[in-house]
Amino acid sequence: MALTRFERFLASMLRGAVGMLFAVFQLLAPRRGADRSARSLPPITNPLLRVPAMRLARMIRRREVTSVEVVQTYIDRIQEINPLINAMVKDRFSLALQEAAQVDKLIEEETGGEDVLEDRLPLLGVPFTVKEAFSLQGMPNSTGLVSRRGVISATDAPPVALLKRAGAIPLGVTNCSELCMWLESHNHLYGITNNPYDLERIPGGSSGGEGSILGGGGSVIGVGSDVGGSIRIPAFFNGIFGHKPTSGVVSNVGQFPPASGQQPGFLCTGPMCRYAQDLLPMLRVMGGANADRLSLSSEVDLKGLRFFSVPHDGGSPLVSPVDQQLVLAQRRVVERLEADLGVKVQQLKIPQLKYSFQIWSAMMGAPGKDGKKPTSFAELMSDHGKKVWPLWEMAKWTVGLSKHTVAAIGLVLVEMFQRSQPTQFILLQKESLQKDLEELLGTDGVLLYPSHPHLAPKHHHPLFTPFNFSYTGIFNILGLPVTQCPLGLSVEGLPLGLQLVVGKQQDRLSLATAVFLEKTFGGWRDPGSIATATTQLDTLRGTSTTKS
Repeated sequence: MALTRFERFLASMLRGAVGMLFAVFQLLAPRRGADRSARSLPPITNPLLRVPAMRLARMIRRREVTSVEVVQTYIDRIQEINPLINAMVKDRFSLALQEAAQVDKLIEEETGGEDVLEDRLPLLGVPFTVKEAFSLQGMPNSTGLVSRRGVISATDAPPVALLKRAGAIPLGVTNCSELCMWLESHNHLYGITNNPYDLERIPGGSSGGEGSILGGGGSVIGVGSDVGGSIRIPAFFNGIFGHKPTSGVVSNVGQFPPASGQQPGFLCTGPMCRYAQDLLPMLRVMGGANADRLSLSSEVDLKGLRFFSVPHDGGSPLVSPVDQQLVLAQRRVVERLEADLGVKVQQLKIPQLKYSFQIWSAMMGAPGKDGKKPTSFAELMSDHGKKVWPLWEMAKWTVGLSKHTVAAIGLVLVEMFQRSQPTQFILLQKESLQKDLEELLGTDGVLLYPSHPHLAPKHHHPLFTPFNFSYTGIFNILGLPVTQCPLGLSVEGLPLGLQLVVGKQQDRLSLATAVFLEKTFGGWRDPGSIATATTQLDTLRGTSTTKS
């Protein structure tokens, strides 16, 4: 079924509007030179920053290194890179060092041995970071809303509390998009966050601060949330691993804004890590008792799994074509799976995926079981204060007087035209897709699917392509667990990647596949080392040209 005349009109109006807005951005944007080294981070020099979280915990328990040393090393790295990426918006460094000293004292006094500590406190002494949308005691919880500037969390969100109870030490909170509903981590309270591989590009959203600080080596594990790709898109753009768990496993309590309508079934809290091996133990901790539903301790035989590959969504007119470098990267994954595991990867086309955006949009706006509509974005922006009038806010924005980002204002404008109920056709597409995918994946299937049509875009460019998140958003609606995996770098030095989709409560299958892909394709790469190597190569090329 083609788009309705109204949907085509709305899409063309949005594209025209953002085209004009983008012209304004281009005029106002500062001009930067083409030197790659000036657009990325200094390389990592301390080897502790290259150690996975679970191995760090083991080293700390064995007194091979102190927690104070580890925490201080990460503080130093954050202080080195945060002026460039603007990822951490509020730190608790002094408290973190005090807590690390207490950890070291506990280890000195422990008489039960390493195994006792590992069982009781699996992340003892390991630093982590938290998306600012989550409650972390003593830290701000504004979600980038200027009117919430003074909100300070009195308690910890349950997943944060569970990580602290496992011995992990929070370093601070990281930036997100305004009210967690855009691909660009930008707001008028904390400013804009940059991608560590290229400071002129976005880190994604809404967990973009987490993605950026992790990708830049300023953190090893972190907490994100995902209602349309907000873990997976930043994980992709920043070259790290992220996992959207089976819906309902990890608590969503303690984050702002709270989900309403049917959204609680779509929103997921999950781990973001530089190393694939840390995803499963983090998920086990963050899920608490619910993690038992996932059988995370069961061994996974990759050679016994069924693999499927879908190269694109079938050609939605609202969504960009998939970048050829991403198509080739996914093809290389298929080749390695078949060569190394001896499996046969089945190539598929799934026609309902063409309607991913319409399905996501309709279900996000649908009433809950109680018949109540979800809280509107305009209401969330007002936060119980003065009502937000989007056209007036847009006029204020053009002269620099609005407290809201243009993306947030645009979402309110789109919301004005949104249907209050999904159409019968979209409901049928959703139910058909749900049935087909659940039957396809079963308890032993893994689906390869692009994370996003584009590599990390330049700042503000997503305003041109507002529906491209559909590649991730559809799996929130379907409630399926998904792991985002890095696959090396593009010719521009930007992260490549793909999603691994599995059946409900089969999270361990995608997590095990992620570990395989990390070993095969190298996993996370230090963006500073890449920039240094590229600059040296360019210098050599320039010297060679001069001599000739």
